[in-house]
Amino acid sequence: MSHLNDYLQHLNFERGLSALTLKSYARDIQLLESLAENVILDKVKNTHIRRYIATLHGRGLSGKTIARAISAWRGFYDYLVHHKGYTQNPVTGLRAPKSAKTLPQALSTDQAVKFVDIQGGGLLEQRDHAILELFYSSGLRLAELVNLDINMLDFSEGTVTVTGKGNKTRIVPMGSHAMNAIQTWLNRRALINIADSNLNALFVTQQGKRITPRAVQYRVKEWSIKQGINTSMHPHLLRHSFATHVLQSSQDLRAVQEMLGHTNISTTQVYTHLDFQHLAKIYDSAHPRAKKK
Repeated sequence: MSHLNDYLQHLNFERGLSALTLKSYARDIQLLESLAENVILDKVKNTHIRRYIATLHGRGLSGKTIARAISAWRGFYDYLVHHKGYTQNPVTGLRAPKSAKTLPQALSTDQAVKFVDIQGGGLLEQRDHAILELFYSSGLRLAELVNLDINMLDFSEGTVTVTGKGNKTRIVPMGSHAMNAIQTWLNRRALINIADSNLNALFVTQQGKRITPRAVQYRVKEWSIKQGINTSMHPHLLRHSFATHVLQSSQDLRAVQEMLGHTNISTTQVYTHLDFQHLAKIYDSAHPRAKKK
């Protein structure tokens, strides 16, 4: 598509977006091209965009997915107006159809502790134990974890410095179990022949390469089976569990927002719904006027 590569370079250098985010933007803008068919970009009108949105809705795409596409289209046209001489943004003022909100799934405290408590003295067991403990201890995203370098850890302060979405840096706490597991892994890691380009990588493979997101996803699923966790496990589920359990204990939404690296507190507020579910169960079991006869 004309101007797409220029726009992606603009997002990369001006906004510091990750490769994964850039790929998502490219996919959404290429979707616009396929929907527009023979209509060239500067001839697309508001009515065209409305029809494209209706088409995506008719395909069964969720409101969240459509909203993401609309946001990408709006940003693209803003760029074209400011940098390529386009006269109007046909996406201005348009919204995606609303869809039912789904709450993020979370493990119970007992499930989470059971899942991350990997036993064994092998290299993979020790590495994966450190990975899972850190996921649950600090609420990291998958991309944040695989990109960690050793110098981002501060054992004296019990913290890890993380580079998150939008290239934003935050400092989050590490629990004692995570720190112990990581220190055990670092002792084992010292025995691996690590490639020069990966000397600083915290988590590496047996071949000395930085571990990939796909490899972590695979190992998480493997361990969910071995640990007897009867749910569809993925790394983000440990992040959800971290947020839910911290909020249940502290009731401090702002602190959870900071630790998760959410720009807007509205993103974090979804966990208050999970917390309410927890409180509602306690109420139903404890309050004498809540019990059904």
